[in-house]
Amino acid sequence: MTYTVIAKCEENGCLGIAIATYSIAVGGYCPFFLRNRAVLSTQAFANPALGPLAIEALSNGRSPTQTILELSASDPNFDYRQVGIMDQDGIVGMHTGAECRNWAGHEIIKGAAIFGNVLASHKTIEAMVKTFEKSKDIEFGKRLILTLEAGRNAGGQASSDGLHLPERSAVLSIQTADIVQDIDLRVDFHNDAVTELRRVYEGYSPYIEYYMRRARDPENTPAQDAWVKEKLNDDDIQF
Repeated sequence: MTYTVIAKCEENGCLGIAIATYSIAVGGYCPFFLRNRAVLSTQAFANPALGPLAIEALSNGRSPTQTILELSASDPNFDYRQVGIMDQDGIVGMHTGAECRNWAGHEIIKGAAIFGNVLASHKTIEAMVKTFEKSKDIEFGKRLILTLEAGRNAGGQASSDGLHLPERSAVLSIQTADIVQDIDLRVDFHNDAVTELRRVYEGYSPYIEYYMRRARDPENTPAQDAWVKEKLNDDDIQF
């Protein structure tokens, strides 16, 4: 009961992931990064132990597809899992197990892999693909959030009786060449997690400049509240 986009930014080459789900605290057990090498999500009947195994395989030079095969060999319940991996070259390895609950599937496109399970229909993925492809000129973090919103608006997740399942947790994580510019934002338990993730992202973004300055030039960095008063207007400050 999860839908996900993993992607590579066309402008600067950084890797990112955005996930929305009915489950709680998805950011703690589905997304994984191998810094400057790969991004992945392990989901469906999620087994977080697959994440470190994938990172180890990728660290040892395995391709995304080879890594999927190693995970399959290590997990007797792999038919219940959904795993997507993208490396720094944009190469994707993808697995949607035969036992994943319907609707489940994935699409691999230029610069991204989009996948999900327990969805209302294939239209969730189709809408995400369409939005990602037409938003290439939009800032990367916002592009990933827009892709999640498109999936939600196209039906998102559905229960066994066909009713919409609310998105109760969501995550947006982007790793860059400069660690102080990384973004790792999570909504762990909310009745409209995708909307809340957008609010958190829009509130956080203006502060990236300050957090970079604080890391690199602490001697000349003002107190955060003083910087806020100087740099941001009331519309930029969200709590």
